[in-house]
Amino acid sequence: MHRLTLTAPLAVAAVIAMSVVAPSSAAPTTSSVGAQLALARVATAKYATNLARAKADGYQIITPMIPDMGYHFLDPKITGFNVARPPILVYVRNGTQWQLGALEWVFQKRPAKPPIPGARYGTFAAACHYLDGTFLFADSRSKCPATSPATEISCGTVAPGSQAACTAAIRATGSRLNFWHGPLITMHLWLWYPNPAGLYSDTNPLMRPFNKG
Repeated sequence: MHRLTLTAPLAVAAVIAMSVVAPSSAAPTTSSVGAQLALARVATAKYATNLARAKADGYQIITPMIPDMGYHFLDPKITGFNVARPPILVYVRNGTQWQLGALEWVFQKRPAKPPIPGARYGTFAAACHYLDGTFLFADSRSKCPATSPATEISCGTVAPGSQAACTAAIRATGSRLNFWHGPLITMHLWLWYPNPAGLYSDTNPLMRPFNKG
C-alpha cells in the first residue's frame, strides 16, 4: 500500500471566466518567495488532509485523476490572484484517504510578470467540464454535449507539454454539463507534496503510484 505523507518543502461558462485569475489589488504585497509560500501553506493547511472541508468551502471536482498530477477541485467564487486563495486544489487519493498535493491558478494569457518569482507555466486546452469531474476537449461551448459522452476520451491527442496531455483515457459517464472554458495558462505550486520535477512543474512523478485513482 502506498502511504501518503505531508512534506514541507471551473458552475457555468460565465463563472469560469470570472474565476480565471489575473493580477489584482487582492494580491498580497509580500515580495519574498519564502514569505509567499509560507502564506499559501498556512492558508491552505485546513485542506491538507480534509477534502470534506474544501468541498464545504465551495471547491467542486472538475477533473478525474489526471496522471502524474491529481484530481482538481475548483472554487468558482475565487477571482483575482491571491497566493493565499488558490482557485484550484489538486488532490491525490489512496483508498479513502485524500491528500492535498498542489495549489493551482489559471490565466487566460501568460502573465507579463510571474505572480510568484520563478513561476513556470503549463497549458490546458479548451474543454467542457461535467458535474462528476469528467471533461471533453472542445474548442467552443457549442460542441459540448449536454451530458458527458458514454465513450472513452484519449488525453494524448493534445500538444505535448500540455497539462492535459494524459497517457490514460478518461471514461465519461453521462453526467450533466457544468461549464466550458477556453484555452488556459496554468500555474501549479507543489506546496503539500514533494516534487523532484520542481515546485512549479505541471506533473509530479511521485504521483505515479496513484494514477489509477
